[in-house]
Amino acid sequence: MAMDANEIERLIKASFPDATVEIVDLAGDGDHYKAIVTSAAFRGKSRVQQHQMVYAALKGNMGGTLHALQLTTQVPADA
Repeated sequence: MAMDANEIERLIKASFPDATVEIVDLAGDGDHYKAIVTSAAFRGKSRVQQHQMVYAALKGNMGGTLHALQLTTQVPADA
């Protein structure tokens, strides 16, 4: 069973309320997604730590219900 893009966004925003989340279905099959997540919570964290934070937000769905996720994380630009 595939995971819906709205559910991916909901889980990420539940952990990072300030986040801007863009989800793209790469293959049109509901199984391969690209996510761009921008959050101040990533400030001072390595890219690996940022990705681990997002995977944790997905509550164990990565590799199961969510087959593939191309992930880009970033810190918002300071005004």
